[in-house]
Amino acid sequence: MQRIEYPLLSPSLGSQKTLVGFHFGTPGARPKVYIQASLHAEELPGMLVAHHLRQQLEAAEKAGPLRGEVILVPAANPIGLSQRLNHRPLGRFEFDTAQNFNRYYPDMAAAVLTDAIPRMGADAKANVATVRQLVGQWLNQWQATSELDSQRRQLLLLSHDADLVLDLHCDTEAVMHLYSEEACWPPFEPLARLLGCQAVLLAKESGGGPFDERLSGLWWQLAAALQAAGVKAPLPQACASTTVELRGEADVSHDHARQDAQAILAFLAHAGVLHAGAPATLPPLACQPTPLAGSQTLRSPVPGVLVFLVQPGATLAVGDVVAEVIDPTAPAAARVHEVRAEVAGVLYAAVRERYVVSGGEVGKIAGETPFRSGDLLGA
Repeated sequence: MQRIEYPLLSPSLGSQKTLVGFHFGTPGARPKVYIQASLHAEELPGMLVAHHLRQQLEAAEKAGPLRGEVILVPAANPIGLSQRLNHRPLGRFEFDTAQNFNRYYPDMAAAVLTDAIPRMGADAKANVATVRQLVGQWLNQWQATSELDSQRRQLLLLSHDADLVLDLHCDTEAVMHLYSEEACWPPFEPLARLLGCQAVLLAKESGGGPFDERLSGLWWQLAAALQAAGVKAPLPQACASTTVELRGEADVSHDHARQDAQAILAFLAHAGVLHAGAPATLPPLACQPTPLAGSQTLRSPVPGVLVFLVQPGATLAVGDVVAEVIDPTAPAAARVHEVRAEVAGVLYAAVRERYVVSGGEVGKIAGETPFRSGDLLGA
């Protein structure tokens, strides 16, 4: 194992933040897996999972050479970790730009398309190597002009040539679930089984340029652009990436973290990253994937005290009451407003705050029928 520090662009005199990566296996070995945690810096379960996963990877490496390469970044957002206001951590949006730390990553497919067109041939493996080389060159030439962009650039430099990418997040209150692009579901079905995911949300593209989708989207978007340009060259889906939501923000415990780290280690073994050997039998799939476009975000039309009648993980029918919003100042007939499910499915996430404003989010239900379009992710 090698520990490497990657300094970010200094935004001000006397200020310097650093990303830390732990490198396991031989650089360039395949498959390469990149894992990062806490890109939204107040989401801490992934950081603890990374702590335990690091110990397990160190033990695995001592037992014998890894077949692949693993890069682990336990704290992917040192900028957000430093942001506090009124004693509260605020690590989802950068203070300077108000940008979500998990949005606005560059479109790497568009960046390398012109250079890729004349270099594509009949050999799919050679085409993958060419694209990875071009993306690496483009990232190295990218002159980041802000601390935030330097962080984005460094995370992509570490991950752009990975076969598998796991971005560890969590919701406020939630059950285990994951988001991914449709093209990435087959490689990640074993991970969903091992983690016991109760919801899997898939989209061709969710919008907004999140970290994980810029990595996997590179391949199917570039393949489509090459085809549109009349280039007949095979380009497989060479990277599968996913956002893993490790329950809720308060679910920071050694028991959960050990369990999740062991599941990820088992996934690495199944993917052929660890030592040779027959993979363990996979547990059954706890849920079927549903379209992200079918996920309903419950909102309250009125302000008041939020009281949940069901908890994340509950399976709901249309019309079921999820929560009540209580206005203790209203006339008797208007004191209680019921928030009801408008789609059938699993309540996979809920807000933590128990006072809601008009139009405020209450929770999310994984429905089976798409009904939304455009940018599918929240703020």
